[in-house]
Formats: sequence, C-alpha cells, structure tokens
Amino acid sequence: MRIPRIYTEQALASNTELELEEAPSHHLIKVLRMAVGRSLILFNGQGGHYDAEIIASTKKYATVKITQWHQQDNESPLNTTLAIGLSRGERFDLVLQKATELGVTSIQPMFTERTEVKLSGDRLNKKFLSWQKIIIAACEQSGRNILPTLKSPIHIQDYFTQERDQQQLKLVLHHRNSSRFSELEKTDDICLLIGPEGGLSQDEIDLAHKHDFKNLSLGPRVLRTETAPLAALAIMQQCWGDF
Repeated sequence: MRIPRIYTEQALASNTELELEEAPSHHLIKVLRMAVGRSLILFNGQGGHYDAEIIASTKKYATVKITQWHQQDNESPLNTTLAIGLSRGERFDLVLQKATELGVTSIQPMFTERTEVKLSGDRLNKKFLSWQKIIIAACEQSGRNILPTLKSPIHIQDYFTQERDQQQLKLVLHHRNSSRFSELEKTDDICLLIGPEGGLSQDEIDLAHKHDFKNLSLGPRVLRTETAPLAALAIMQQCWGDF
C-alpha cells in the first residue's frame, strides 16, 4: 500500500511528537481513513522528508510520532519561472498542478490586457489560498519536498519593472513567430512569459521585447493557455533539466 506524503507548515525533527493541522489531519482521518499505527511521510518545504506514524487521533486532529529524516532532493537543476496571465475556470488550477509536477521553481500570475478573470480584495486572497493548496497537493503527489514559490498576482506592466538576473534567459511564448527551442543556447535559469486565453497583445509582446525577452514558438499549431506552458516546461526539462 502506498504511504501517503503529507505537507505541514510546522517545524519537524526526529524523535518528536506532533499534532498536525486540521486540513492534513482531515485528509488522513476522513479521506484516507488511516488509523493509529499507520505510516506516513512528512515534509515542510525545507528539503528532505521524515518517516512518521499516527499515534493518536480525534475527530479533527491526528497526532504523529516523527522518526527518521531522509535527505531526498527531487528538485530539478533547472531554475524556471513561469509568468502567466490568469485564465478562467479550472484552466489556471491545471497549470499550477502540472507545472508543479514538471518541476517549476516559481509562478507569477499576472493580469494582462486580455485577462477576463476579475479578482481583488477578499476574493483574491481566497483564490490565492486555493492555488497554494493545489501546489501543496501536487508536491505531495509528485514527491517534491520543496514548494515552488507562488507570487501574488500583479499587472503585467508592473511585472516588467521588477529587477531580474541579467544572466537569466527570458522567453515570451506566442505563436506569431518562428523561433524554436533548437535555436536557444543551453541554460539553467529561464523565465517563461505567456498570456491568458487569446494570448498576449502585440503591445505586451513589444514591451517584453524591450525588456530583453526573446520570442519562442512551439510550432505552427495554436495551443491553449493551459497546454502551451506545460508543453514548454516539459521540453525545457528534456533539453536542460532532469528528464
């Protein structure tokens, strides 16, 4: 039987006992129906993971005994930033989940000219927490022990004013060009910029060019906003990462 991996925000140490937060406790007790004596793996995003065992449970909380620590690094050697326009419905959720599985390092959601999602205030805060949960679940499933950084959504114009590493390869992905991966030099640090449904406007692409972003295309077919970044990330891992 597969041993579940559980994320906690708490500090972890061998040979200690810990009461898990309500959400992971609910998942263990109510969803997985795990009883006292069952084994699990704990990680807190600091690298590595711990073996643990459930030693007590109530209706809301599970208490575990933490045993051995394992230094396991499943992170990609390729540092990738995904700057992507917010999309509607479950499309953005899918991108977060799969990009995490593909080893993305950080994700910058953006409001662009063609973004149709309207988020602000409490609604934005709730959505951000929901996105964070998706990333945590993807790390639990994929074996990552370090969470990719999820940045607060910003307008694309503000994104371009941020300082960046001059050595980073910056790519703007759109179908109105013919540049290919085969034309790029090997690198270990990439920023990939992509728009929402309908893509980036020509003004936004021009602005990207002014900030040293190079064109990148994935071929003659127009890919959906949830398909294109995942295809690009997978190719990057094949070319320069650990695929």
